[in-house]
Order: sequence, then C-alpha cells, then structure tokens
Amino acid sequence: MLTIQRIGRGAAAAIILASVGACANSQLENIVGGIGGVGQNGQLSGTIRSVDSRSQQIAIETSNGQTVPVSYDSQTQVVYQSLNYAPTALVNGDQVTARVQASGDSYYTDYVLVDQSVTSTGNGNGSSKVQLMEGTVRQVDRRNGLFTIDMNLNTPSVTLPANVSAKDLDRFNTLRTGSSVRFFGKYLSDAQIQLVQFR
Repeated sequence: MLTIQRIGRGAAAAIILASVGACANSQLENIVGGIGGVGQNGQLSGTIRSVDSRSQQIAIETSNGQTVPVSYDSQTQVVYQSLNYAPTALVNGDQVTARVQASGDSYYTDYVLVDQSVTSTGNGNGSSKVQLMEGTVRQVDRRNGLFTIDMNLNTPSVTLPANVSAKDLDRFNTLRTGSSVRFFGKYLSDAQIQLVQFR
C-alpha cells in the first residue's frame, strides 16, 4: 500500500468494531470462531500472503501461522489512511484487519482495513513519491482495473485507484496491447504501481 502515515492498530480495531457492531450474528460467530485468528465478531487480522486477481481471493496469515483464503468482489472496500483502494492494491506483507462472513465452505470480505503497509516498514520499493512514468502496455485486465506495462526492463502491474476519475477511467478503457502510455503513479512495491493520473 502507499507509504503514508500509519494507522494505529487500536484505531483500526475501533473502526472495524464500530462497522461490525451488532451485525455479527451468533451463527456467524460459531462458524468463524473455529478459525485461528478470526474473532468472535467476524474479524480476521493478519498479514497478506497472496492476492489472486483471477480468482478474486486474498490469503491472510494469522498470528498463529494459519493461512486463511478470503474471497472479495467489486463491492469490497480496502481502506488505508481513510482512502479507498481496490483489493488488487494490497501487497504481500501488508498487515490488515478484514471483516469476514461465511460464504458456503469459504469466506468473503466486504471490508479490509490496512493496519500497516509493508512499504512503511522499508520492504519493497517503499517510495510514496509521485513519479511520471511511461511504457508499453503489455496486458489489460479491465475486470480488475489494472494493466501491465513494459518499463525499464520490468513489467509492473498498474492498478487504478478506487476513486478513479471518469477521465482516467475513459483513458484506461482505450488502452490496448502495444499502446504507449504515460501517467503519474506511485510504487506500491517493486512489481506494483498505483495510478494517480494519466498524462
């Protein structure tokens, strides 16, 4: 996630508790209570271990070492420093608190709060500076709001922000494989960039 001021774990818990509140029912508590790291109020805290945009699933490793796969969709909110992002903006190593609910034999989250960004601990690229970038479009994933580019011998993924402007969304929809593209962006990790604005 972006390298900006950290959210304290206490504040994160307070936000999640307020949003879950009385919504957690006893049936859900009984189901998720059996998973290590999942609280009785439907909270799951841990570290992001993988983000699979194809299957729309994130894997969260809890404090006891258990990895829990959690599904997301286009309605899922990822919040960091009061800003909204797409789930694909999550990076391995991010510490999160997710609101989860049972969905058949699996689990689903509609809200993920980033307690601490991996880039704020010095891992990954760690740069929050907005930079002018350019490259050649290699692949466009319109479903998940991202594209990959060939840039300086690397092929990072560029993700759209959750609050993308109509102008930038229109520009994204015109991207084709082989197109040249210039934009302002911020590194989330060595392999992932957050779009700020198309140039």
